[in-house]
Amino acid sequence: MTDQYAKATAAADHIRTHTPLQPALGIILGSGLGNFASQVEQAVTIPYAEIPHFPQSTVAGHSGKLILGTIAGVPVAVMQGRVHAYEGYSMEQVTFPARVLGLLGVRKLLVTNAAGGINPRYGQGAIVAISDHINLTGTNAALGPNEPRFAVAPGAGQRFFDMSAAYSPALRKLAIDEAARQGWMLNEGVYLAVLGPSYETPAEIRAFRTLGADLVGMSTVHEVIAARHMGIEVLGLSVVTNMAAGVLDQPINHEEVMEIGRRIEGQFTHLLTALIPQL
Repeated sequence: MTDQYAKATAAADHIRTHTPLQPALGIILGSGLGNFASQVEQAVTIPYAEIPHFPQSTVAGHSGKLILGTIAGVPVAVMQGRVHAYEGYSMEQVTFPARVLGLLGVRKLLVTNAAGGINPRYGQGAIVAISDHINLTGTNAALGPNEPRFAVAPGAGQRFFDMSAAYSPALRKLAIDEAARQGWMLNEGVYLAVLGPSYETPAEIRAFRTLGADLVGMSTVHEVIAARHMGIEVLGLSVVTNMAAGVLDQPINHEEVMEIGRRIEGQFTHLLTALIPQL
């Protein structure tokens, strides 16, 4: 077992040589949502390839840059793209960026993703606040020896840690209230994670609906598990970029996922820029 804590510390130390900024909020941008990073002011951009031990994004729509600066006066660290287990990365590598964010000072994490809509109430382009998740990836971010040094809050870093409020109800309420102020309804939903990279079959989607899932995707849950192990509060937002298999009588493709992400960019950016000072 490699020493993930030592590697994450080395990565954080390298990032600090680029900027003295201590980010309070971390933001992980999913497929098609990377342009939000242009909102960062006094931005310092560091390609993942330049950060020691940092995994490299290989998927279209994940440009692979860490951007530090401020949004509405709040110090932020924005990940423009993430890595996934289906790319061949280990759980340690998938969660490594979240661990580094915690060591940099992040105490609240906003995770975003492109998701398939299982619940027919959500149309393409809907933004949904994640209320809970179902992990069907077959593995867990906390696998292996426990590392309590990652704890950033009292009582965190335990071998067995609570996930009953993995997605902060308080942060979710702030997001829902802000959307209402902007004149639209931010629905809540349960996100189910699969390993990927193949999209789900219609039979799988019917099974997931029976389990209580509203959304399906291939990311996010392991970052959230790692964040909660550290004691970081989490807000999750999914963009419904396609309806899941069998919901509509049409095939699913990654280009459509990217296009829908671009189409709702204005609404997504407007929500986040107003919300970030409240978080």
